[in-house]
Amino acid sequence: MNKFYSEIEKILDYKFKDSELLNEALTHSSIKKNNKHKKVFNYERLEFLGDRILGFIISDLLFKKFPDFQEGDLSILFQKYTNTKFLSKAAIRLNLNKFVVVQKGDSLEKKDSIMSDLIESIIASIYIDSNLDNARLFIENKILNNLKIKHIIDKHPKTLLQEYSLKYFKIIPVYKVEEKHGPDHDPQFRVTVSINSHNYAIGEGSSIQKAQENAAKNLLKKMESKN
Repeated sequence: MNKFYSEIEKILDYKFKDSELLNEALTHSSIKKNNKHKKVFNYERLEFLGDRILGFIISDLLFKKFPDFQEGDLSILFQKYTNTKFLSKAAIRLNLNKFVVVQKGDSLEKKDSIMSDLIESIIASIYIDSNLDNARLFIENKILNNLKIKHIIDKHPKTLLQEYSLKYFKIIPVYKVEEKHGPDHDPQFRVTVSINSHNYAIGEGSSIQKAQENAAKNLLKKMESKN
């Protein structure tokens, strides 16, 4: 069993003080169903807590990393990095499917929901065993895989425009809703984005967020054509 723990602790890059917490985090509820007369802990309670910790840390990270993003933009990114499919892929990338404890004969270890729950239960077990900082390190280094989140998010036109504006003009682009038209069930918004009096563009879309994105795209194209 010591070899079992040391192998997964190496993957997690975290050494547990209480190995029973790790054991609980890896145990599927099917084990409990197979042991009616023996109390067996499983990861369901830990998964409940881990889900909330993950949500808080991802929200905090995105809020601080992208100060120009509106609530809608942040929500899209939040869903991207907390959804079942993303978490399942992270668990399988870390080979955690090899360690989940299920009822003998079951083949649950590769189901997306199981893998997602497993990741969240491990987050909670690290938090309980130590502190929020170590849970954050696990999320950033192992689940988000360090710079991959930056690489993906930087493709968003608003982020690209902000980086360009800060680098060359030392200011953040300003977005302004100029017009809303069309019926209530199908509104259209017109938004301007400007860095200075020489660098500005207009974008339209079915939501303010979409119009801002299109305005950023148009300004990036405009500035690229000047170079």
